[in-house]
Amino acid sequence: MTLLDASVMTFDQPQAWNWLVQFCILATALLIGNVLRTKIPFLRKSLIPSALIGGLLLLVFKAIPGCKELINKPVMEIVTYHALGLGFVALALKNNKIESKSTPMKVIETGALTASTYVIQGIVGLIVSILFFYFGRKLFYAAGLLLPMGYGQGPGQALNFGKIFTGWATQQGIDFPGADFGLSIAATGFIVGSVVGVIYMNILRRKGVLSRKKIIDAQTNKLEDYEGKGEIPDAESIDKLSVQICMVLFVYFLVFLFTNWIQGMELGKFGTNTLKPMLWGFNFLIGTLFGILFKWILGRFKKAKLMSREYINNYMLNRISGFCFDVMIVAGTAAISFEDFGKFVLPFIIICTLGAAVTFIYVLIICKHLYPNYKYEGFFSMFGMLTGTASNGMILLREIDPKFETPAANNLVLQTLSAIVLGFPVLLLVGYAPQSLKATWITLGILVVFWAALTVFMLRTKIFKRKKKE
Repeated sequence: MTLLDASVMTFDQPQAWNWLVQFCILATALLIGNVLRTKIPFLRKSLIPSALIGGLLLLVFKAIPGCKELINKPVMEIVTYHALGLGFVALALKNNKIESKSTPMKVIETGALTASTYVIQGIVGLIVSILFFYFGRKLFYAAGLLLPMGYGQGPGQALNFGKIFTGWATQQGIDFPGADFGLSIAATGFIVGSVVGVIYMNILRRKGVLSRKKIIDAQTNKLEDYEGKGEIPDAESIDKLSVQICMVLFVYFLVFLFTNWIQGMELGKFGTNTLKPMLWGFNFLIGTLFGILFKWILGRFKKAKLMSREYINNYMLNRISGFCFDVMIVAGTAAISFEDFGKFVLPFIIICTLGAAVTFIYVLIICKHLYPNYKYEGFFSMFGMLTGTASNGMILLREIDPKFETPAANNLVLQTLSAIVLGFPVLLLVGYAPQSLKATWITLGILVVFWAALTVFMLRTKIFKRKKKE
């Protein structure tokens, strides 16, 4: 046998194609979803993302006899997990500057709105799941905390914490498909953000509150969008896109090394029971922090004259993060399994419905106060993000502010860091709550206090003005 024959035999095995075939399936579903959204008027007007349509197509495909085995659920879950982390790293590496139309305080207040909406979603979800635990069908008492993970954070975090919840539920003898429950909430969130957002927009237009604006030139890029000052050439010894991808992967590799190092440390009872189990689920948060640190180090190198060119390209990093989030949505939706979901349908519907209603009302009230001059632009951008992703928020915003003339788009993009800082306690509580029923009650109490504090902070001018008048 020649070396060539041995090589052919080695790579002719199906195992060499397994992962690639799964990615091909994801890509095919995304393309078909985009075609359907473009060609079918209802889907186009609903603003449902093409990625979600592609994921739903794969769910239907799985229901066909003999086709379910073609879609590998564990692979889809792994892709969802890593796509979330890589997408956040790409966003963190971007050079974002606060423009004159977005003040630092307004950015912080927008971050507080994001965090407080996570909290109120958690409160609503916990109340429902606790009531069902006591009086219903023995739903896992902490299941409601997957509402902010699915609506507020998206498929990646819904999957991460869903698996953690399943582990704690199993230890206590409760059957709970956490990953499927969380992913289903995330998929529902995309539909709520798009469909409810469009319906409310049309109501406002009929009332004459919003004028009909055409989306012209909104998706066109100017030359400066593609390339900044002093950047490396598009293609030299290494392609510029290759540099961006390598930087994202390098930072993500640091995330793995750091998390693995922390796992080997002695962190006491709280660290072992709460922090360590969910640390791998913080890949997006740790990736964001490492991305900001890496960007800062590159800036120091430039100031010290150790680096003369700009390696970061915002346009390409946007495309990388967009690709990651599209893949995450398709894979996360395709990973949903309804086999063990039957007895949880009623609490699922109630949690998603109440979560949508409370999110809509709360965000609308706060946006009218925070953004008096562009309250509807602020509302649609934040409501879309807090039920789907930032992309959903931007899509809704483009319908009434196609050229981003208001600060709403800047607020949405720049609030990420303040939202992470303010929302970090919520993530810790999500990891703590499922450990016991007592821990869940404690979490609910803390969330109520935390929500009240954040709401008072955002409404402080209104509250204190009233007191002065009195």
